[in-house]
Amino acid sequence: MLQEKDMVNDAISMTKASINCYNAAIVECANQQLRGTLQQLRNEAEQFQYQLFQIAEQKGYYNPAPTAKADDIQQVKSGLSGGQMTMK
Repeated sequence: MLQEKDMVNDAISMTKASINCYNAAIVECANQQLRGTLQQLRNEAEQFQYQLFQIAEQKGYYNPAPTAKADDIQQVKSGLSGGQMTMK
């Protein structure tokens, strides 16, 4: 039998997967009305995922990654803006 923790984590995973599918459909969509509808559905899924995340975090079901160090963040920013990223 699934525990509550498993159900919440499964729902988070499924919601994240649906968000990825919406994103893929949005970038390929030429019909503006359909694109807007997909964007709205994606936004709603993101809100739902965040609510699930908050529940999981409050109950101790989910431990987010530790906060990144400022120099690591700067390195990623530099890499994304055209600089070279180096691996430590």
